[in-house]
Amino acid sequence: MPCWLQPGPLSERRSADCFPGRSITKGGVEPGGYVTLIKDTLLAKHPGWGLEVIGAGISGNKVPDIQKRLESDVLARSPTIVVIYIGINDVWHWRNNRGTPKDQYEAGLRDVVKKIQMAGARVVLCTPSVIGEKTDGTNQFDAMLDEYSSMSRRIATELNCRMCDLRRDFLDYLKMHNSSNQEKNILTKDGVHLNEQGNRFVADRILRTLERDE
Repeated sequence: MPCWLQPGPLSERRSADCFPGRSITKGGVEPGGYVTLIKDTLLAKHPGWGLEVIGAGISGNKVPDIQKRLESDVLARSPTIVVIYIGINDVWHWRNNRGTPKDQYEAGLRDVVKKIQMAGARVVLCTPSVIGEKTDGTNQFDAMLDEYSSMSRRIATELNCRMCDLRRDFLDYLKMHNSSNQEKNILTKDGVHLNEQGNRFVADRILRTLERDE
């Protein structure tokens, strides 16, 4: 998805751009999904660049899963930009005591970002968005999501990669558009997975992040 490929001959302006993640990213490649919306927007805007946008999400994935398949599913494609939208399952799976401990989450995510950068690709790191859309702080995992999002922000700063702060953006949007304090059906279908508006919202925020360097 490079809105910021360096100028050069047309033959050099080609990029595979990967979205590793979990079920939200997997759903994002479907018609109307955020990966598809980003791809369609960029192909329309840059028809001569020969862009290739790849969704590499697998349902249920957490950071340790991304670490295991990073080489085969992402780096082997020689991407120019990798958008990492991960973290919700690392928190949400604590409901079954199978979440990712904080130290493993931070160390694993840092490892993933470093390896992508060492391979020569740029990273856009997204914070995990929501598990429940209530605006009064009563969603079960609000506090933990804030902690994990803070770790993602810290990694982005330390490793100098682009940050797309979906956690902040979701909360700001919900404060304005969820006056009835609904648990779902604003940007998600079930409090987690994106609905039509949620896919458009995420696509818009990632595109804005990419376009800062255009």
